[in-house]
Amino acid sequence: MEIAGQVLVLIGAIFLFLGSLGIIRMPDVFNRLQAGTKATTLGALSLIIGVGLMNTAFLWKAIVLVVFVVLTNPISSSTIARASYKMKVPMFKGTIKKMEESFLEEEEK
Repeated sequence: MEIAGQVLVLIGAIFLFLGSLGIIRMPDVFNRLQAGTKATTLGALSLIIGVGLMNTAFLWKAIVLVVFVVLTNPISSSTIARASYKMKVPMFKGTIKKMEESFLEEEEK
């Protein structure tokens, strides 16, 4: 259990680091949300489960934390993306323009 926990903590730390690099390097808020949500969710889940495996007294608390993270991260990123879109935050110029046009068409309906 101890070794599995340490491996999960290491994997979680790597994903959290990569997610933070993605947030720094991505050009606009919509791309940053992808890096921030997906990589850091996987990193946080691995880290929390790893700590729960290393310290079995903390395992039930870790499970509750995992459920909380799984439920709140997608909702918060969706809310931020929607608010950014509604406020007309500019997209990166390399973003596909057809995608933007399809969003505008859906909004008009």
